[in-house]
Amino acid sequence: MSIRQRLYPCPDQRAVLVEHCHHHRFVYNIGLEQRSMWRRDKHLRGELSPPKVSTLTQMRELAELRGELDWLRAGSSSVQQAALRDLERAFQAFFSGRAKHPSFKRRNDREGSFVVRDLAVKRLNRKWGVVNVPKIGKVRFRASRPWYCIKAATSARVTLRYGHWHIAFTTPPAAKIEARTNAVVGIDRGVKNTLATSDGKMLQAPALTDNEQLRFLALQKQLARQHKGSNRRGRTLDRMGVLRTRLEQRRGNWVEQTTTTLAFAYEFVAVEDLRIRNMVRRPQSKPDLDTDNPGAFLPNGARAKAALNKAILASCWGRLLDRLGHKMPDGAVVRVDPKNTSRTCAVCGHCAPGNRESQAVFECIACGHEAHADFNAAAVILDRGLATLAPGHGASGRRGPAVHAGSVNQSAAMQPRIPDFQFGEDVKGKGTGSAPLLSDPRERNRSKCKPRV
Repeated sequence: MSIRQRLYPCPDQRAVLVEHCHHHRFVYNIGLEQRSMWRRDKHLRGELSPPKVSTLTQMRELAELRGELDWLRAGSSSVQQAALRDLERAFQAFFSGRAKHPSFKRRNDREGSFVVRDLAVKRLNRKWGVVNVPKIGKVRFRASRPWYCIKAATSARVTLRYGHWHIAFTTPPAAKIEARTNAVVGIDRGVKNTLATSDGKMLQAPALTDNEQLRFLALQKQLARQHKGSNRRGRTLDRMGVLRTRLEQRRGNWVEQTTTTLAFAYEFVAVEDLRIRNMVRRPQSKPDLDTDNPGAFLPNGARAKAALNKAILASCWGRLLDRLGHKMPDGAVVRVDPKNTSRTCAVCGHCAPGNRESQAVFECIACGHEAHADFNAAAVILDRGLATLAPGHGASGRRGPAVHAGSVNQSAAMQPRIPDFQFGEDVKGKGTGSAPLLSDPRERNRSKCKPRV
């Protein structure tokens, strides 16, 4: 687990931090190039080189390289050695199938980072602290988390992103939240409404305001007219990065607050087992088999599918489920089969395409049950989740429309209350009004040019 805090270096310290980022990138790229050149049958590194490239052999060669390059020797050896460890972890993630093949880091990227291994922090007052950075000394940071959490950190990573410095302290995992409320809930994830709970709550992921979206669109147009590599283009990229970072922080804050509220309110959560990676794939091309038009392709709905993919990614489905699993005890979050959850009646169990003829209205053609489609789907998800429990933990029978809340042994009035987040509301207090998601071009119909993030 990482605790991310804002770092406030002085101008002299900022220059050395930038050099550390350059050293980290240089060593990382050299190590990646060295591993790319090696082959099991015929390596290209000379007759005296070891038969296989490893982190240990690269550490030894790094010491020799530091003796030859004054620029590299002036930096911190711990920072440069950490770059080789980052490369090793990147290859381990690639071979395990959790990430793509490591790629080279570019100098003109707007981001950079390096690791601080021998961590030493000191508290100045309630809001400020200092951390020792190699070759720099004490650098001030803003402490927004309890100090005992920061004190338990074993290492840290300093990051630069669009002109802002942060430090992420690596700490032990936080303790699980045990609600002890005997309440259960089903959650339906969607695009129009990010979350819908079985007890009748709607939660919407935050977005940029209308003015911020217009500003981002203007910056995109300005970027298209500027030359690559120019200083003005760099400043434009920094301004766009500020808006992207602001949106990412709002969504991250919303995810943390929402998952914490759910973890404190419920002991059992049922969600759909969605394959998000498969859902956001681009559609396959459709070649035109007409002999009169060789080499042509038929329309495959790629533009509409791209808009849907952006809306799905903007809803933070995967991050929500991951953070909820991190905060709740093992077995408290159950994934159920998502098949026909939006077409099945929560009262009688009848499943038919005619039950849901619109996005929001659900009307069962068998029993006449009417409800919001997302609330009905959340109730069906809860039923399927309760069916997986052992006997004695709760009934899994059908419930009437008046009992859509939490536990089947608990009345709706006794259910824990989730704060009412309005559509597009920013949980940090900076209201976003009814602004649509920046990554959902279908919601933005005022302009033909859709901003992309």
